[in-house]
Amino acid sequence: MEAVGRECRFGGEHRPDEVSEELISLLYKDFRATLFSQVMYLTGHDQQWTEDVVQETLIRAWQHSDTLNREPGMLRGWLLTVARRIVIDGWRNRRARPQEVELDSSENAEIADHTDQSLSALVISEALRYLDSKYQAVIYETYLTGHTVREAAVILGIPEGTVKSRLYAAMRTLRRSLGELGSR
Repeated sequence: MEAVGRECRFGGEHRPDEVSEELISLLYKDFRATLFSQVMYLTGHDQQWTEDVVQETLIRAWQHSDTLNREPGMLRGWLLTVARRIVIDGWRNRRARPQEVELDSSENAEIADHTDQSLSALVISEALRYLDSKYQAVIYETYLTGHTVREAAVILGIPEGTVKSRLYAAMRTLRRSLGELGSR
């Protein structure tokens, strides 16, 4: 590895930001593999977290490029120390936050809330109590059991037209009753 010392003099054509970019390229080329494997171990083999830590370490090296001792052994030690501290901070932050859970896990899946359906059923059954039994029977056979008008007529022993008219009257009465129950 080519040592880029602090005392190293670049020709007049190099600007300070070019020196920083050159340093980062050098760090990435020479220390990426070592840094990545060390951080992978420290993060418990979390690939994404490791990549984030390596990136943050190189950003900090770039930010401190004017003060870094550029002897290879010192650079390696500095990079590994910074990476280790970033990982330690990450572990501390993870302990401070609530446990993250996978959404795919069936045991953590949200349980369906049937409260609205239960409440609606309660209100409707209360309103149905105020209907005449002939209207209750028509609603039961069509809406609650799912029979067609023709099937309800056969079951109840009345003409289809009577089933339709009773259904219409029952629904109108129910709407009115539900409106009154809702305003209470």
